[in-house]
Amino acid sequence: MQSAPGPDPKRLEWFRDLKFGLFLHWGPYAQKGCLESWPLVWKDRSWSNPSIQTREQMEAFRREYAALPGTFNPVRFDPSAWARLAKIAGMKYVVFTTKHHDGFAMFDTRLAASRITAPSVPFSKHRRANIAKSLFDAFRSEDLAVGAHYSKPDWSHTAYWEPGKFAEDRNPTYDPQADPARWAGYVKFVHEQIAELMSDYGKIDMLWLDGGWVRPPKQDIRLGEIVAAARAKQPWLLVANRTGKEFEDYLTPERKVLQAPDLENAWESCMTMGAQWSYKADDVYKPARQLLHTLLDVVAKGGNLLLNIGPGPDGQLPAAAVARLEELGEWMSVNFESVHGTRPLAPYREGEWAFTGRGQTRYAIWLVPEGKDAMPATVRIPKLRPAAEHRIWLLGARGSAPLQWTVSGDGISVTVPERIRSLLPCRYAFVFRTAPSERRG
Repeated sequence: MQSAPGPDPKRLEWFRDLKFGLFLHWGPYAQKGCLESWPLVWKDRSWSNPSIQTREQMEAFRREYAALPGTFNPVRFDPSAWARLAKIAGMKYVVFTTKHHDGFAMFDTRLAASRITAPSVPFSKHRRANIAKSLFDAFRSEDLAVGAHYSKPDWSHTAYWEPGKFAEDRNPTYDPQADPARWAGYVKFVHEQIAELMSDYGKIDMLWLDGGWVRPPKQDIRLGEIVAAARAKQPWLLVANRTGKEFEDYLTPERKVLQAPDLENAWESCMTMGAQWSYKADDVYKPARQLLHTLLDVVAKGGNLLLNIGPGPDGQLPAAAVARLEELGEWMSVNFESVHGTRPLAPYREGEWAFTGRGQTRYAIWLVPEGKDAMPATVRIPKLRPAAEHRIWLLGARGSAPLQWTVSGDGISVTVPERIRSLLPCRYAFVFRTAPSERRG
């Protein structure tokens, strides 16, 4: 195990407070509507690029993919609009793909020609050409935290995939242990590119390292040195070396929610809003109800949700994605206190219910199934037993008196007056707040 300064425990608690973030997979591949990077991999073509049957077809595709930066010109890119929308949706941070496995840098690296600011890229002449910098600045201006996704493998680098040699899989086209000098050149490149991100792009809260197969013993990039150097410049930095087994300050389960709460580790479920991470014109987006319920399931089990959108080739977020964020924002504007800064509360999840808490305040959140949007006159909350002096309110029912409740089996039954039921404050989930007797609504 390589040594490096560990994360500040207070920063891990800060991270746990965030709960909801925006993931952005974006690059020249948006022009094709294909998966990001993965269609380049011969051995992964069955799921990433099934139309490719021969090596000749793969080589032709790789040439076509490599030419995409020459037509990439997202002139409608407006990072301030993205940041405002994320904030409205109740998100507290962003993670952006500064460089995916294909090696194309969405920042002004001085170390590679494969970059957004290269003269051959039409967008390089735009005032926001340094996309990562423009985006990070915009999100910070909305008081949102910033995470830099960076891929440890780089298939455009000649010391990873050698020119003229057919790459069979996602790994180097040579044995790094048999050619240590070539591998040392690649390691130096990775160290220096990450140093650029840590030096030239303002405060970076999270370094989100992708490509978990790049790890010792076969692909040792001396990550301990990278983390130590990064924290020397940004002491607050959290590192998500996903699936890398070391320097995983927080865990990053992909496309899934943990079955049971994890109260020991900081963790973050990364999920797509559509079917794929990158832009696809006819992608199918999950309904707002499903997205909200996923967020609440994650939060009740102690995690954060990092929800992904793939921006389009013109620089805009897809209209369907914008609509989903606006719907989530409507709910969060009423119920944010049951999410942000909370901690899991036993029994965590129980049927249609999720539970969170903060101090003496507890939140019982009814995840309303499709077709049950009407509020019944009596709501039974399982496994909740407030103290006798506590009162219960429905969040958003402003000006109302505390709701009447009685013990019912292993939980309570809450009476909801008709005047509240006829003017419900939100959709898809309702939050009952129990706390000492101060007035709430």
